[in-house]
Amino acid sequence: MCGVVGADAQAKHLREALASAAPAVKFLAVEDPHRATTVKTRFVSNGQHVLRVDTETATPIEPAIASAVMRELEPVIATADAVVVSDYAKGAIVESIFRTVIPAAKRAGKPVLVDPKRRDFGFYRGADYLTPNRKELHDATGLPVEDDTAVERAASVAAEVSRAAILTTRSEEGMTLWDKGRLGDAPALHIRATPREVFDISGAGDTVIATFAAAIAAGATAVDAAILANIAAGISVGKRGASAVGIGELIEAVDAAEGRRQRLMSCEAAVERRHHWRESGLKVGFTNGCFDILHGGHVQLLDKVAERCDRLIVGLNSDASVRRLKGPSRPINTAEACARVLLGLRSVDAVVIFQEETPAELIRALTPDLLAKGGDYRRDEIVGADFVEANGGEVLIVELVEGFSTTAIIDNARGSELPERQAAQ
Repeated sequence: MCGVVGADAQAKHLREALASAAPAVKFLAVEDPHRATTVKTRFVSNGQHVLRVDTETATPIEPAIASAVMRELEPVIATADAVVVSDYAKGAIVESIFRTVIPAAKRAGKPVLVDPKRRDFGFYRGADYLTPNRKELHDATGLPVEDDTAVERAASVAAEVSRAAILTTRSEEGMTLWDKGRLGDAPALHIRATPREVFDISGAGDTVIATFAAAIAAGATAVDAAILANIAAGISVGKRGASAVGIGELIEAVDAAEGRRQRLMSCEAAVERRHHWRESGLKVGFTNGCFDILHGGHVQLLDKVAERCDRLIVGLNSDASVRRLKGPSRPINTAEACARVLLGLRSVDAVVIFQEETPAELIRALTPDLLAKGGDYRRDEIVGADFVEANGGEVLIVELVEGFSTTAIIDNARGSELPERQAAQ
């Protein structure tokens, strides 16, 4: 990441924030003592943005600062997989810098993607893709953008001016990709947004170009990259504040969109999914049991645990394990049947069937952030509690709801069968 900052406390805060993301992010900051580091302050009331105040210096940077930026950029472009130019119209993207980026990227064979703010899209000639929003496309072309046909017409003009493919973000209407010559007979592809509750649109445009660029860099087609970016944008607006979208969230959303979300997992698959969730900054909870007759007490227990974490994994005893623990008359339902019922609950994100009598090995493999059991367990009786706490996790004992018992349900069912059997005899 390369940019211009001031010599102020905000720049120090920015450096520290990005340093915490190392080595994933390397920050090449050029300091300009005559500028202020751009700060956006948002005023929010009841979840709605009321006002944004920007503290900034938006005049073009001086030639000496531009030269310093170019010295930072040129050596690293060849080592990157893609170059993203976020032109926020704050004065940092001057012509000398852009005219350095384009030939350096072309020599290295790297795609260039631009999030544009200028009205003159001809400035960005040489880039491979532009990602304007609907308003930016209208401002650049002067054309209406109220429906698919209008957006296609405006995108075709923008593409002609910039000589780049155009991915237009259209809020609740999704996106339109205009890439004449590479999309077959129809030069435009309209990608509809997935309906979801919108909490905050802050950073949605950045999420789009970041995902689109990462996919292009990984070898995806523009169509597949745009579809991924559309899914990522849907995740982003469902969060509060300018939040990053993690790879685990994206994988889940893609699987759900394609109807192939696999949530009954092996231990290895669950560990991999847990790794993705951790990268996404999600808190992962774990609980376990036989659950061979799922009753209301179980459901309330799982709901309470799910309230304390972002994702909940349930460890389920295998049939052989249940027999060793409960006797030859159990389980009542097979582990696979129980798993299907558990996965029908909104609170459960994954189920892992384990063969051992205790989930100790599974807990060690998953290293959950939260380990939960019902109130019929004491802290010293909970398998894995010491390990979870030693690794910075939390142990939760959930108060049980009275009146629910698997054994009582089985006994009652067997008792109700006795008169019928005696009568038959």
